[in-house]
Amino acid sequence: MFNFETLLQSIENTTVLCVGDLMLDEFVYGEVSRISPEAPAPVIAVQRSEINVGGAGNVARNIAAIGARCIFVGLIGDDEAGRTLSAELARESRIEPLLVRDASRPTTRKVRFVSEHFSTHMLRADWETAAPASSEVETRLLDAILPQLEHADIVLLSDYAKGVLTPQVIARVIEAARQRGKRVIVDPKSPNFETYRGATLLTPNRKEFVTATRSAADTLASIAAAAQEAMALADCEAMLVTQSELGMTLVPRGGEPIHVPALPVKVRDVSGAGDTVAAVLAVVLAAGQDWATAMRAASAAAAVAVSKNGTAVVTPAELRRKLLPHASLAAEDKIIGNEADLDRRIAEWRREGLRVGFTNGCFDILHPGHVKVLTAARGACDRLVVGLNSDASVRRLKGESRPVQNERARAEVLAALEAVDLVVIFEEDTPLKLITQIVPSVLVKGGDYTREQVIGHEVVEAGGGEVLLVDILQGHSTTSLVEKAREGTV
Repeated sequence: MFNFETLLQSIENTTVLCVGDLMLDEFVYGEVSRISPEAPAPVIAVQRSEINVGGAGNVARNIAAIGARCIFVGLIGDDEAGRTLSAELARESRIEPLLVRDASRPTTRKVRFVSEHFSTHMLRADWETAAPASSEVETRLLDAILPQLEHADIVLLSDYAKGVLTPQVIARVIEAARQRGKRVIVDPKSPNFETYRGATLLTPNRKEFVTATRSAADTLASIAAAAQEAMALADCEAMLVTQSELGMTLVPRGGEPIHVPALPVKVRDVSGAGDTVAAVLAVVLAAGQDWATAMRAASAAAAVAVSKNGTAVVTPAELRRKLLPHASLAAEDKIIGNEADLDRRIAEWRREGLRVGFTNGCFDILHPGHVKVLTAARGACDRLVVGLNSDASVRRLKGESRPVQNERARAEVLAALEAVDLVVIFEEDTPLKLITQIVPSVLVKGGDYTREQVIGHEVVEAGGGEVLLVDILQGHSTTSLVEKAREGTV
C-alpha cells in the first residue's frame, strides 16, 4: 500500500495545466412548500443561496484543494458573472488563472433550485452560448495555453462543450504536449472520441461511453471490448469509464481492465463529481503513482464530493479518511491543527444536533484516573473535545522537568482513545480561549475542583451549558508516577 503522507508531499510539488469551460454555479436552497396554482410545478420557499466556481473551474479548485498547483486557462464574457469568477479564482493561492475575455458571449452561468431537505434538484436555469470560440479567440486561448506546457507536469482538458475546447485547440494542445513528453487527460463531452486523438487518457461517464461506442457497457467484458476499439481510433493509452454507484473501470490499451468499486456513501449532490475524479486522477498520476492507485484515490474523492451539497472540493484530510484503514486514522483524524478546522468540525456536529463536551489537562502520563474522567465526560455528551496543554504551557505550570512526553506524543495517545473525538493543543496557561471558541454544552473536570474553580464555567453556563464534576480515582496522579519513576520505585 502506498504511503499517503509521501503522496501528499509529492502532490505539493506537482503542477497541472487545466484548460476548459469555466462556469458560474449558483445554488438556491429552500423547502418545497406547495404546488403552484399557475402551473403544475413545486414552489420553493428560498432559505439560502451560494455561488461556486463550476465546470473546468471546479476541476482547478479540486486540484488546488488537495495540494497541487494549477495553471488554469478558461473563457469568460465581459459581464458580472465573469467578474465574479475572476475574483473567486484570484482568491485561490494555488491557482494561476489565465482567463481570456470574449465580449461577444456571456459567461456560462447555471442556477439550480434545490430542495434542501431532500437534496433534490427541482429546476436549473442556464445562461450560455454553447458555440465554438471564434478563430480570433482560439488564437488568444492557444497563446495563453502553449507557453505554460513547459511549467506543467500533466495536462487536463475539461470539456463541457461550451466553446473553449474547439477541435483546433484540442489538437494543438495535445500535439504540443506529446512533443514535450507531457501526458494529457481528457474529460470528454464530444461523442466522437477521435476529437481527442493522441490524448493519454479519456474519462467518459457510462452514458457518454455508451453514446460514443454504441455498446451496452453492461459488463466488464463489454466495456473492455468497446474501449479497446475506441482507443484504437482515438490513439490513446487508456480509457476510464465512471459508472456512479457501480464504481469505475480503467482499460489500458492492449491490457487487462482494472475495476475499482464505489465506496458506500450517502449521496447528497452529484454536481461536479466528475470534476473531482478528473482532478484527482491528474494530480495522483502526475505525482508518480500508477493507474490503480490513481483510481482508488479518485474513487475515494468522488465519495467525499457527492456527500456534500453543491459543487464541492475535497481536502487531503477528507481523502485520507476515505482511503486509509480506520485504525490508522486516530492522530490524523482527531488532532486539530488550526482554528478553522476546529470551527468546521464543531459546526458540523452542531448542524447534526449533537451535544459537544469539553475537558482539558496535560495528560503527561495517561493513567486510570485520566481514563475515568475522559470516559465519564464522553458519557455526558455526543462528541468530546479534549484541550491539551502545549509543551511550553506544561513547563510553565509543572516546571522545567515536564512534560515527560512531548505534545505530539501526548496528543496521539489521547486520540487513540475511543472516548475522545477531537484533541486540540493550546498554548495558553488555561483553556479559556479554547472554551470561548467552542462554547461546549458540557464542561467536565475532576471532582477535586469546585464549580467556581473550573476555568470557563461562566462561558459555558452563559451559553446554556453545564459544568460536570467527576469523582477522581484516588491514588493516581502523574506527578507521583514521575517521582516514583525517578526514584526507581514504580
